[in-house]
Order: sequence, then C-alpha cells, then structure tokens
Amino acid sequence: MVSEEELGTMVVLTAPLSLERENSDENYRAPNVLQRILSLLNNVRPGSDLTRIQLSPMFNLPKSQLQCYGESVYCNSSDMLNKCAKQETALDRFTSVVAWSISTVRPLMFGVAPYNPVLGETHHVSRGTLNVLLEQVSHHPPVTALHATDEKENMEIIWCHHPLPKFYGTRIETEVQGKRQLKLLDKNETYIMNSPKLVIRFFPVPSVDWMGNVTIKCQETGLEAELSYRGNSFLPRPSVHRSIKGKIFMSSSSKTMYVIDGHWDRAVTVKDVFSGKVTVIYNAKEAISGLKTPIVKDPKGILPGESTLVWAEVSKNILQKCWDKAKKEKTSIEERQRELAREAKLKGECSIPKHFTLSHSDETGWDCFPNQKLVPPAPIVVPPVESPNG
Repeated sequence: MVSEEELGTMVVLTAPLSLERENSDENYRAPNVLQRILSLLNNVRPGSDLTRIQLSPMFNLPKSQLQCYGESVYCNSSDMLNKCAKQETALDRFTSVVAWSISTVRPLMFGVAPYNPVLGETHHVSRGTLNVLLEQVSHHPPVTALHATDEKENMEIIWCHHPLPKFYGTRIETEVQGKRQLKLLDKNETYIMNSPKLVIRFFPVPSVDWMGNVTIKCQETGLEAELSYRGNSFLPRPSVHRSIKGKIFMSSSSKTMYVIDGHWDRAVTVKDVFSGKVTVIYNAKEAISGLKTPIVKDPKGILPGESTLVWAEVSKNILQKCWDKAKKEKTSIEERQRELAREAKLKGECSIPKHFTLSHSDETGWDCFPNQKLVPPAPIVVPPVESPNG
C-alpha cells in the first residue's frame, strides 16, 4: 500500500512549453521530422475519429493535455494576469485582457502531442495567490474544465475546452470549442473569449500553427476585440508566420479604438486610431520565456487522480528513452480507461465529475460550472520568478 507522502514523491513534473523550449523539456528530444510525418500519416484517415488516435510514446510529450491547458494559465513569467485587474480605465483593463489572452498561446512542436487525459484526471497547481484546478470531465468526447481563483486580486477564470480535430489530407485542423471566461470580480466585469484553431500541416513544409479568429467581449463595458491568428498557408513567410492582426472597438457602434498588430511569438502592439500612438501590449520574450518548472510543495496533498502522478511512469520512461517500458505503462493506463468505460456502460452508469457540473446543448455545446466558489491552495506550486537583482 502506497502512503500519501509516497504518492507525492512519485509525480513527474516537466518544464512548461515556452518560447525557447518548444519541446517542453531539455531532457526530451523528439524523433526526426520524417518519423513524425510517417507516424501521423499512418494514424490518420479521412473520416476517422482523431480523438481516439493512440500514438506511440515516442511521439508523446512527457505530459498530459490537462497540464498543457493549465500551464497556459499558471506559467507566465510576467504579471500579465494581475495587470488586468489593476488598470484604472475600462479600456486599459480590456487591452490588458487581450494581451493576457495572447499569452495563453504557446509554441508547439510538429508531430508530437501530449497524452489524452483519462476520465476524472485532475491537475491542481498554485502560483502565488492564484490557485488553478483542472478536471477531465468527459473522455469521449474529450472535454476539459478549468477553474482558477485569486482571492487577493479578486479574479476568477473558468474554461471549458472540447477539441474537435478534422483531417483534410495535407493537414489536421483542431477547433477548440467551448468558451473561456475571465472575471474581474471587484469591477463586476466578465470577459468571454474563445481559442484559435491548431493547424498541423504535412506538406509542403511540416509545421504546427495557431490560426483562426478569436473574439473577446465584455458585456458590462461594451468593449469587444477581434483577433486574427495567421500562419503559413503554403510557403514560409516570416511576416505572416505567427502573426496577429485585429482591433478593439465598441460593440454598440462598431467604432474602432485600437488597431492590433504583431506576432504572438515576438511582440504585439496597439495603435490608437485617434492619436496615432503605438504601444507595445505584449512581449513574448518577457511573458513566455524563462518559465519555471512547478515543484511539489506538499507531497501528502497529491491525490491519486493528479495528472503528473497518473502519467508519471510513462513520462519517466519517455525522458529516459525506455520506449518499451513507456509503451507498456501507457497501454496499461489506456486499457484500464476502456475497462472502466465498458463496466459503466454495462451498469448503465453515467460518470459525474467531482469538481464541476457539466452541461450540453445543441445550441451552445459543452459548458462547465465549478462546484466550489474558490479553488484551494495546491500541493504543486510554481516557484516565484527570481528578480534581476537576485
């Protein structure tokens, strides 16, 4: 019998996806590009359910998709989230929310992917006073819920993600359905936004890009933003690759206030259409580089369903390049998931999430509602960023 403290020592935490480390961890090395192309083409067929693809561990990042979603919230080397609440005017707050939304987009590596989370898998991490909790609330279709609260800054974040991948012959496009909410509670403002699409191209140049349109709205202030994420459609063009264009405007009159321009992996600016003043609102090097790897602060607080524990043996063997062991451990987890699903179906049971209430409608799709008002402090924490003066 494994004790609670021993569970905490078994987790495997890897470096977050960041600007300078697109492969997530310095100990991890992806297979060569040709191997990645052949692996993807062997696994996908027109009309196939891409959410059920089982990759060899050689083509997995050593972390779950649950962790990747969480990292985009709790791993940020600048104080972008807190800045949203501290701005004086509604327009400045909205502009800061746009910048924070851009910071949640992270560079990915072609041909490798995180693990598909198992049903009931959770991930609980704190960064300062921000406490973040995720749960895989549905397996097929895959739906992930995120809840984050910061009592000190009076902020709350609620996400519901349902990735929907489709194969188009030379590319895979994954639409991330569901909405993201950021609430500035003392300002009584709720910002609702969506996510760009993830596009994986095989030819002519293998690549992975975030593309598509993102809308950010605040009903209370009447402000709205439209962002267009662009990537290379055929041949590489540095001016287009990872670029963003858009605007901030009043919903009621469609009157443009700011024009947005830049690249999400470099810098993004806003231009005041009245004064012509250009301001940098996002600097990728400051926001998503030099990110700290989370650590276990309270081993006894690690729960059996914690993502970094569920996949610990798989991740450890991937990092050590013990591919046969990694495959055996991964297969064991996936078979256990299928066995539980079969048992539930035979008994006529429906899985009920522990931390969220899940709903679905034909009009709005999937939605998630936290069962608790506040997320408690987590046993896993992100170390504070060291100041330049040490």
